[in-house]
Amino acid sequence: MASASPVKVVLGSIAFAIFWVLAVFSAVPFLPVGRTAGSLLGGMLMVIFQVLTADQAYAAIELQILGLLFGTMVVSVYLERADMFKYLGKLLSWKSRGAKDLICRVCLISAISSAFFTNDTTCVVLTEFVLKIARQHNLPPHPFLLALASSANIGSAATPIGNPQNLVIAVKSKISFGNFLKGILPAMIMGVIVNALLLLCMYWKLLSIEKVEEDIAVELLAEEEVNSHRFSPATMSHFTSFNSPEWNSRWEVMAVQSSPGMSVPMGQVENLRNRSIPSANEIQGVPSGTLESARNSNAPKEAANDVSSQVKEETMPSKRVASLTTRWKKILWKSGVYLVTIGMLIALLLGLNMSWTAITAALALMVLDFRDARTSLEKVSYSLLLFFCGMFITVQGFNETGIPKTLWDFIEPYSKIDRVSGIAMFAIVILLMSNLASNVPTVLFLGTQVALSATAVSAANEKKAWLILAWVSTVAGNLSLLGSAANIIVCEQARRAPELGYTLSFWSHLKFGVPSTLIVTAIGLTLIR
Repeated sequence: MASASPVKVVLGSIAFAIFWVLAVFSAVPFLPVGRTAGSLLGGMLMVIFQVLTADQAYAAIELQILGLLFGTMVVSVYLERADMFKYLGKLLSWKSRGAKDLICRVCLISAISSAFFTNDTTCVVLTEFVLKIARQHNLPPHPFLLALASSANIGSAATPIGNPQNLVIAVKSKISFGNFLKGILPAMIMGVIVNALLLLCMYWKLLSIEKVEEDIAVELLAEEEVNSHRFSPATMSHFTSFNSPEWNSRWEVMAVQSSPGMSVPMGQVENLRNRSIPSANEIQGVPSGTLESARNSNAPKEAANDVSSQVKEETMPSKRVASLTTRWKKILWKSGVYLVTIGMLIALLLGLNMSWTAITAALALMVLDFRDARTSLEKVSYSLLLFFCGMFITVQGFNETGIPKTLWDFIEPYSKIDRVSGIAMFAIVILLMSNLASNVPTVLFLGTQVALSATAVSAANEKKAWLILAWVSTVAGNLSLLGSAANIIVCEQARRAPELGYTLSFWSHLKFGVPSTLIVTAIGLTLIR
């Protein structure tokens, strides 16, 4: 079947199988090294088994994709520091008109955010906001978590920087950012709308629950806030006179409320009160010299208090100025971050090199921050970059065995994109492979073969073939909980959220994921140009 030697086919298949098992399953009992180490192991085995030479392995690493991925991650880190995602979270509940309005907002905001800041980043940041909103409205969280994950995947299909597989497609196909966006945007918009409608239809009853408990909770919370404010500790402005009726009544109440075995006669109470309170004559009996010396001894303290109060009055304006200066610096810095990000997007739309544009924007933000960038750079997922390096080598080695080409040669006659049946078969193949082998390896396997096949039909179909590959491989992630990293991120973030923990089960996701994926994919295919 394959063009390579049988030994190379067997050894290459073993190396790829090890990579696939370790990449798909997060914890493997017999080799719990994780996805990143599994990817590097697969690439190393391809070289050790002599499926690839060392030079071929290095050449297989796509530096443009790694640069673009690194740049977008750094920009996302600075946007998070500039409270961009915090503002997006506030938009979810701003002037909300009920549960159905909320779920539509989650779909819209997660889709737009994913298109420009990647679906993984959006899911990491917005999951806890979504859980809080569901709790505030006394609603089950899983419709909102499904809305976040599914819309993030659909929205990320619209741009080359929305997800990793689109990065690969944009670099290999050389389709500009603007043409990529123009080709998939109609499908993305309709996909988000249809996805939201499916969520409303499937969970209409849950989203229509009367929120009586929520209203009561809000009222109790408001009352509690008032009470806590009313009875908050405060300093007394003056002391009550010891001989006042108030203190007399307190002494008597203490005597009355004492236990029967410890009854105290009122006379003893009176005696105790008289002994504890100095009489006016005793106060007046203090020699005047003593009072004068005490007054003189307190004079330096009064002078010191006057000086300290004067210093405080003089320093208060300077503190206000410093606080105001810090505030304006922060506002200017945030504005600079947003302007650099907008400039990056404009440069991408103008067709400049995507990798260098993202890296330039990242460096501009580091300079604008005017501090050691190590803290921000530490938040970059270098393990993901290493994962991609190993995956590039492993997939290239598996391609050298000839197996993917042989399989495509078998499918190609039925997958011509110049007819409806061919597009449907092509979409089914991508859908299945994306869920079995993950979407990025699927794109690496099929990308070149699909482009050559489409070009053979007509040169105009090459771009359409690449865009169909991007659309279907991305939306395929909604089929099951394990279909995309964004789904797993939402599931894990929701489970680990402090005081808001919720477990999104595999079957609850599958029940919605299957119809949503099939319907949204089919509708999008009719709109891609």
